[in-house]
Amino acid sequence: MTEKTDAKLATKSPAKANAKGSKPKAGKDVNKSAEIRKVATAMKAAGEKPRPVMIIAALGKQGIEVSSPQVSMVLKRMGFRPRRRRKNGKPLATTAGSAKAVRTRATKISVEDLVAAQKAVSRLGGLDRALAAIEALRQFETS
Repeated sequence: MTEKTDAKLATKSPAKANAKGSKPKAGKDVNKSAEIRKVATAMKAAGEKPRPVMIIAALGKQGIEVSSPQVSMVLKRMGFRPRRRRKNGKPLATTAGSAKAVRTRATKISVEDLVAAQKAVSRLGGLDRALAAIEALRQFETS
């Protein structure tokens, strides 16, 4: 009975080592993250955008199998994040533009804003002149 048990264990151990039936990976002591970083920096130095699909293909030629999520995480940690995508065809807000977008959403005018507007009107010599200056400014900004 021990012979049967030994025979079963002997047949199961190779299956456990390669459970998915894929090829054995080239060099078990290869640091995949370091290889991904090497390929990504080489691509960046060559002026190419390091993308997971291209990196997976390059490492595949070397016999190193990596997954797309693994490559994406390494690239993210390196700072090679893809640009944010647009929503509904609107252009992306830059850091300075995002502050402007926040200001335009806030339509409520505070008491401090009214006091500042009153001071500006008095400096310009009256409400009519202040409105004319604002209209001229608006035309200047749009052209």
